[in-house]
Amino acid sequence: MNELRAIAIMLVAAGVAALATPAVMRLAIAVGAVDRPNDRKVSRRARMPLLGGLAVGVGAGAGLVLATVWATEVEVFPKAWGFVLGAGLLMTIGFLDDRFTLRANVKLAFQLVAAAIAIQAGFRFDLFSDPFSVQTLEVPLWIVWPVSLLWIVGVTNAMNLIDGLDGLSSGLGAIIAATLTIICWQAEQWVGVTIGLAMFGALIGYLPFNFPPARIFLGDTGSLLIGFSLSVLALEGYRKAAVLAFIVPMLALAIPLLDTLLSIARRIRSGKGVFSPDKLHMHHRLLVREGSHKNAVLMLYFLTSCFCMIAISFAQIDGWLAFVYLAAVIAVTIRLLRNLDAFSLEGPEASARNPRDAASNARSANEDEDKA
Repeated sequence: MNELRAIAIMLVAAGVAALATPAVMRLAIAVGAVDRPNDRKVSRRARMPLLGGLAVGVGAGAGLVLATVWATEVEVFPKAWGFVLGAGLLMTIGFLDDRFTLRANVKLAFQLVAAAIAIQAGFRFDLFSDPFSVQTLEVPLWIVWPVSLLWIVGVTNAMNLIDGLDGLSSGLGAIIAATLTIICWQAEQWVGVTIGLAMFGALIGYLPFNFPPARIFLGDTGSLLIGFSLSVLALEGYRKAAVLAFIVPMLALAIPLLDTLLSIARRIRSGKGVFSPDKLHMHHRLLVREGSHKNAVLMLYFLTSCFCMIAISFAQIDGWLAFVYLAAVIAVTIRLLRNLDAFSLEGPEASARNPRDAASNARSANEDEDKA
């Protein structure tokens, strides 16, 4: 794939997504797929249209159609169809959840089915690179399926959980999609490149409508689509990415994955159910610290971009140096999480050093929300 075709795929996906978003906004209101604020949500704006993921999906679909028209030397169709079927299934269940609110176990069942479709199509953890001999080993099927299922479902839910502020999930999705597309390009995984270009373009076209103050939310329709897309992109990109291959996409996805793992650990420590909602996510803490939606979102964009640059550079390192580099990244990450007070079981207001400043920041954030 040459650069001009890559740019064309992105532009078509972005243009179609941008044109589709106003129509999706009207559709969401017409069918009653609107946000209903509650205690665990940051937003207090009633009847905000959901279904933003439909616009992203339509845009990405347009980009994929253009890419398949140009496909010649690469066998795109089996994997592309596996991605489209899995993504379409999750968008359907996301649409139903945005309109009617489904139970978590129902959504999980459909996520497992979508993941199984993707794995059967070839998106799987089936190769492992020895960091010392640089020898590529084949992973047994009895390991391939559970690990791949866990990865796809885990990343899908991670992007769903982090979708708590205007423009957060869509912006992070665009940054991570761009990074994984570069990694796929370096690894000559052209199916991954095609999907990545289409998703990145669609998210960029949609983001102006979702950036604070948002006019439409992604809803589960969008967050599930983004998470599923990034998970299969990561499975494509890791294959030839040198040593400790699977660490590379994990670094790119560090912010949503860390937020999910910390949420699970926090709920276990506090004796609550793993699926119990709370307001102790990274974006909740940053919202209080930064004082506004826009500042909190931009801070998470910056942190994700840093991890993505580390992922791209890490893909080029071999041998013992990779372990030294990884140890340094882990140490810095732990320090970052401590600075964000991410290990605390207390709310961001209670754990702030100056309660008066925390209260002021919280009021500022609420005022920013009301203006939006």
